[in-house]
Amino acid sequence: KVTHHLQYPPNTETIYSYFESRGGDHANVVFFGLQYFLKRYLVGKRVTMDRIDRAQEICSQHFSHPVFGYDSKLFNRRGWEYIISHHAGYLPISIKAVPEGTVVPTKNVLFTMENTDKECYWLTNYLETLLVQVWYPTTVATLGRAQRKIIQKYLKETGCEEVNSNGLYKFKLHDFGFRGVSSVEAAALGGAAHLVHFMGTDTMAALTMVKDFYNMECAGTSIPASEHSTMTSWGREKEVDAMRNMLQQYPTGLVACVSDSYDIFNACENLWGEELKEMILNRSGTLVVRPDSGELPKTLIQVLEKLQSKFGSSSTKTGHKKLPNCIRVIQGDGVDINSMEMILKAMKQQNWAVDNVAFGSGGALLQKMHRDTQKCAFKCSHAIVAGLGVDVVKDPVTDPGKKSKAGKLTLQSDGSGGWTTITEGKGDPSLDKLVEVFRDGDLLVDQDFASIRRRVDA
Repeated sequence: KVTHHLQYPPNTETIYSYFESRGGDHANVVFFGLQYFLKRYLVGKRVTMDRIDRAQEICSQHFSHPVFGYDSKLFNRRGWEYIISHHAGYLPISIKAVPEGTVVPTKNVLFTMENTDKECYWLTNYLETLLVQVWYPTTVATLGRAQRKIIQKYLKETGCEEVNSNGLYKFKLHDFGFRGVSSVEAAALGGAAHLVHFMGTDTMAALTMVKDFYNMECAGTSIPASEHSTMTSWGREKEVDAMRNMLQQYPTGLVACVSDSYDIFNACENLWGEELKEMILNRSGTLVVRPDSGELPKTLIQVLEKLQSKFGSSSTKTGHKKLPNCIRVIQGDGVDINSMEMILKAMKQQNWAVDNVAFGSGGALLQKMHRDTQKCAFKCSHAIVAGLGVDVVKDPVTDPGKKSKAGKLTLQSDGSGGWTTITEGKGDPSLDKLVEVFRDGDLLVDQDFASIRRRVDA
């Protein structure tokens, strides 16, 4: 990108580019995360002489060759100084985007970007590397929507429709992902994308990100929960004392306890089901038992059966078994979208109501994906050269799927879930669903998280 200012045609004035999902694992994407990048990296005065000096120093080393030396024109110092002298260090860029939380079929434009000063034609695609990272929160939010649909489907089919109608399904997939991602920023972004659909999280970086960048005080909740260190530190002989301590330390509300440190079946049948049974029955709240190993779905079904043998069950309107409200199960090991659906399908087939369980997911929730999961791409589609507009297209003979869109783009809706990207400048601007959110260093639209959730719910 540093050298691209030398590569455009002479007299280039405008570069107009767009971002889309060209396809992938899911037919529809949930657009989310652009506002974070705008506020964090683009809004306000971003270009200073100190930053230019530092960048030039780095580039003079980065592009230096032991034989050919360094060509000083590779770094566009004149262009960056122009932004200071003519724009006070604010970036002369316009970005239009679909509102965050909108569900859009793949192969449609999600945001566009173009320079607002013809001297800064090189800046549009210079910013691609940063802004294409929107692929990550968008993909997490897209995966979250697919998981949400699966959970709601099986809740309904096993007689737990009230969990859908009262919104408690939003606590059926809990974010365990902080330690499984590549950085704190990824945890914050991915965790926030998960919270678009759900409200259970242990990724506190996501909460602060939503608060700081999307104007919601607290977007998710959690409960007291044990880990293996807090249980095994008591020793094998005192496992039941460790469990009793959990019930005593948290006498009301929900509390989760990992129970497979030694023998999950003994824990369910004898420790929870016998020695601590009366404490659980008399407690004001719910104990959530967590198996954390074993073959799926076999182990989870066995855990449910052991608990039922001690605590009993009732039947939903579809005839599926449901444990009493004092006890539930959370599966937090080996959970991704495929294993979760496999488990829920097995529960339905073996006559278990889905409300008996919740899921915790870590790396598969926030890390087990990449830019090509939804084939996200950013391409130039229009340019103005010497005063003349030119539609631009990429059309590789080796991969027709990578053919890009041509011209100025509008995103139009039919009002009933259908979306169309109109190319070549032929769209009706009055029907365009892309909204200008950034211009010349200023954020024009500040979207709050509550509106994003309402949008994706709709």
